[in-house]
Amino acid sequence: MSTPRTAGRARTKSGARTKSRARTRRAAAAAIDARGTDETVWRAARLPERLPRLGLPAGPVVVVAAHPDDEVLGFGGTIAALLATGVEVHTVCLTDGEASHGPASACAQAELAARRRGELAAALGELGPLPDPVYAALPDTSLDAYEDDVAALTREVLDTVGAAVCVAPWEGDLHSDHEAAGRAARRACLRTSVPLWSYPVWMWHWAGPQDPRVPWHRLGVLPLGAAALARKKAALARFASQLEPRGPGIAPVLPPQEIAHHTRAFETVLR
Repeated sequence: MSTPRTAGRARTKSGARTKSRARTRRAAAAAIDARGTDETVWRAARLPERLPRLGLPAGPVVVVAAHPDDEVLGFGGTIAALLATGVEVHTVCLTDGEASHGPASACAQAELAARRRGELAAALGELGPLPDPVYAALPDTSLDAYEDDVAALTREVLDTVGAAVCVAPWEGDLHSDHEAAGRAARRACLRTSVPLWSYPVWMWHWAGPQDPRVPWHRLGVLPLGAAALARKKAALARFASQLEPRGPGIAPVLPPQEIAHHTRAFETVLR
């Protein structure tokens, strides 16, 4: 048992961590809500010529997503390519994305969660023959409080399917859920000795081709054939809740300039 003085110090440190986390989240939200880097800037950077080209990973492959759509945005074309070659792919969706439209009643969030699960099922169907996702149903925007659970679940799935590769959100993506999912996946991979590939989602929005926050030496490119890219575009079109305005005068979660980052003829992962 702590003495009152020690407990007071503990509460002070805990309060400081909470404030620091809140400041970090506000700064990240501001970066994500800002105008962002236009896709023409990324095209001019000629990433496919500058970065190493990767081959398709061997299966089985486990793809982790923080929200329903992350796996398609970051890795959907490669999932389609893997399925076309007969590689086994499994997906894990950690939240139902019920907070994507901001503060709302519990009923409204439940309706959005159900809608987003339906969208994900339809999107994954566009990519190819995939088993149903493993749904964790953890709270949207709060994954950093559940990293132990995410790590345990990810490790369980990796073991169950005998995964050869785990693919998860990048730890530096600025979105707190993406980063928590990435950290937890790294822990699971360390425990199971499964290689980890990390895909960025919001990085293309807030970063630029020379951004020092991006570990460029770890990036590799996965080229997409026409069929895989077409399947990815069809899958992305299924996420209507994220593509349509969230309300009068409120932009979609994924406006056209953001979708442009994710409909290139290649995908990028960090190894």
